[in-house]
Amino acid sequence: MPPPTPTADPAPRAATRAGWEDIYAGSLDCVHCGLCLPVCPTYRVTGRETSSPRGRIYLMRGAAEGRIPLGDLLRDEAHLCLGCRACETACPSGVRYGAMVERAREEVALAGLRDDVASRLERALLRHLVPHRRRLAFAVELLGLAQRLGLDRLVAPLLPARLRAARALLPAIAPRRERRALPALVPARGARRGRVAFLVGCVMPEFFPETNAATVRVLARNGFDVVVPPEQGCCGALQAHAGDAATARALARRNLRAFAGVDAVVTNSAGCGAALRDAGHWLPGEGEALAARARDVCEWLDGAGLRGPEGRIAARVCYDDPCHLVHGQKVSAAPRRLLAAIEGLELVPHADPGACCGAAGTYNLTHPEMARAVLARKLEALAAADPDLVASGNPGCLMQLRAGMAERGMRAEAVHPIDLLDRAYSR
Repeated sequence: MPPPTPTADPAPRAATRAGWEDIYAGSLDCVHCGLCLPVCPTYRVTGRETSSPRGRIYLMRGAAEGRIPLGDLLRDEAHLCLGCRACETACPSGVRYGAMVERAREEVALAGLRDDVASRLERALLRHLVPHRRRLAFAVELLGLAQRLGLDRLVAPLLPARLRAARALLPAIAPRRERRALPALVPARGARRGRVAFLVGCVMPEFFPETNAATVRVLARNGFDVVVPPEQGCCGALQAHAGDAATARALARRNLRAFAGVDAVVTNSAGCGAALRDAGHWLPGEGEALAARARDVCEWLDGAGLRGPEGRIAARVCYDDPCHLVHGQKVSAAPRRLLAAIEGLELVPHADPGACCGAAGTYNLTHPEMARAVLARKLEALAAADPDLVASGNPGCLMQLRAGMAERGMRAEAVHPIDLLDRAYSR
């Protein structure tokens, strides 16, 4: 007997829920092959189909068609996703899953399904603290004072579990003089090769000011005038991930104006760089120009041709890919090539470089249990490799890795690749 003829899928129909047309259209690209499942962090932990990209796409399409209610299941699964976009790298059909899940979170918020105390607090902090430079600097100054006086250690046992986890993630706060604004222009050293603008970010100047300063020095050493527009602000990534698309769009417009007229906008934060490259999605018809100019600092230096540092660093280094660099921006080889240019530095592979560490913006604060479960696999791989240093190009990843390695008693130090380049130049 001839094999039975496969039954064709029913013809796609228009979305029936207003506002979900783009989510519905994106869901039609999924061919249900399941190649996304093995790379999805939450599926690897839970084994649940609904906690995989394919399962969430089914949920989003069902909600768009009006077949399932816009309720708790979709809300919980949309926010349980880390947004690492590893599924996009694995997908043979080019599904833009990251954009879809952010839109679903936006619709969930508009429907009033995230109105609990924790969600309102998160929304308030992301709207009224994080994007405002002076307010954030003042809050960080208070945190630094608490660290210097030992108050954070004193009250730690009294804190709720989530606040104790948040405290463990905080790096040592640098003195205020080290967190001051960068110069508006840092001229090139040696033969001039061009002019770039630098996005300082919101978290980087407060928690990693030395890395921002190192980034500017390394760019200047490589022959680039570095412009730091004072009008720039937060990239909007954290707000978009939380479903607050209106705030993310407003912040993107601010940076669109601040970086007008420059050839390239260089970032040292993978999340910020991915947000800039998504500006065309957030601001159709106007954000594409900003997206086209966005470059990660490692990508930029590698493409320009690194002026090799003469200093030597004798260390074994594992490079760990930030999700929004390797999956969001498709940059993987460039940081490794830069690190390999440092004399004495040995790049050591480990078993899980492209998987999420569990940081994912504010995810390790909103979903600490899942974040720790995701991090555990990463720490196992790093412990087996036993490096001196772990290099990663995103502030959230660095904080997550530092906290995890410290808790586990590992000897490795987590650093940004640019910090290592800067050390080699200074030697």
